[in-house]
Amino acid sequence: MGDETMDRGDLRGDCGNCFGLCCVALPFARSADFALDKDAGKPCPNLAEDHRCGIHTRLRQKGFNGCTVYDCFGAGQKVSQLTFGGQDWRTAPRDHARRMMEVFPVVRHLQELLWYLTEALALPAARPIHPELRRALERTGELTRGTPEELAALDVPAHREDVNALLLRTSELARAGGPGRRKEHRGADLMGARLKGADLRGANLRGALLIAADLTGADLRGADLIGADLRDTDLTDADLSGALFLTQPQLTAARGSAGTRLPGSVARPAHWTAGD
Repeated sequence: MGDETMDRGDLRGDCGNCFGLCCVALPFARSADFALDKDAGKPCPNLAEDHRCGIHTRLRQKGFNGCTVYDCFGAGQKVSQLTFGGQDWRTAPRDHARRMMEVFPVVRHLQELLWYLTEALALPAARPIHPELRRALERTGELTRGTPEELAALDVPAHREDVNALLLRTSELARAGGPGRRKEHRGADLMGARLKGADLRGANLRGALLIAADLTGADLRGADLIGADLRDTDLTDADLSGALFLTQPQLTAARGSAGTRLPGSVARPAHWTAGD
């Protein structure tokens, strides 16, 4: 299986081993999430010479909420240390630096797929397709270790489509026979919806817009949340234990409490109990 295992430690961002790639490669648009406009490939003015954020502890207060919810799934350190062998973009030739910014989003997409595939392989209900999932995991891992030229030429949408088909089958197997098997909300516009205490066990919420929805006390055990937009969603005292394909960025973008129950693969965001 290469260097991908059931341990997701390598699928979380490690800023100490990255050259601040997300602060350079990605564009910002002035909004409620970002205090300024920034073009792709241009360093954020808050990025220090040591590749660390100069306002890391004050991002929310300074208007950079978008930075607090971002996670590269380990792409930053992989591109910095593996793909480019530890040579940073500040000292590299211009073409080298440009290519680094070009492949970072590619590897980020692949690392996110590794997160989902790793979770799928941990689900007993998906055992009938474990061989296919394992092959997809191995292939995706191999792609992340490609050369800069190979990564730049990769057809990411095509690979993602193949993996998504497996993830959908995983979801169907995991939710089969459950109480939410007919609760189809895939891609639904549920912005601001009042779903307090709702029974959403096993519901299909793939790609659903749940921005600012009230899910206080809702039961989301076994619900498929892949791609769901949880920005400002109220998850106070909700039960997400066993929720499928929940990621840290989704959770960090939401609101919750000490009573919100979570799967072991994600951590409770610090701002949920910090009063901000």
